[in-house]
Amino acid sequence: MRERAGGRWLAAALAVSAVLASGCTASVDADELPGVYRDEATGAEIVLGSDGTFSATDVSMDGVSDPVDFSGEWDFLDDQASNDFVYLSVEDGGLGRTGGVQLYTSGPEKVYFNTDPDGPPTLELTKTAAR
Repeated sequence: MRERAGGRWLAAALAVSAVLASGCTASVDADELPGVYRDEATGAEIVLGSDGTFSATDVSMDGVSDPVDFSGEWDFLDDQASNDFVYLSVEDGGLGRTGGVQLYTSGPEKVYFNTDPDGPPTLELTKTAAR
């Protein structure tokens, strides 16, 4: 009986943690997403066009592989299971057969790649003024 109560307590604690964690992410308006995002340390850059196209330059999504350039179309998917994200449909570039990748939002001014859902972001980019 004691194990059962402990299991219920653990499940309740996990549910509360999930609700609190989801409340920490700033809401993002899709109309605010177009722009230039950069990581100054690596030189990586992603441009989200207002026409739904994107280009990525010198991006290493996992932080270990060589940086590549790729481009295609993007779409903002909000109200997903746990995080809002920008889906990048890759049409051209150095990702080989990869059809698309998720670029997560962290408020209206930051986006990031996270190849390990249990780990920290592998590349964070901040919105900047266009060159």
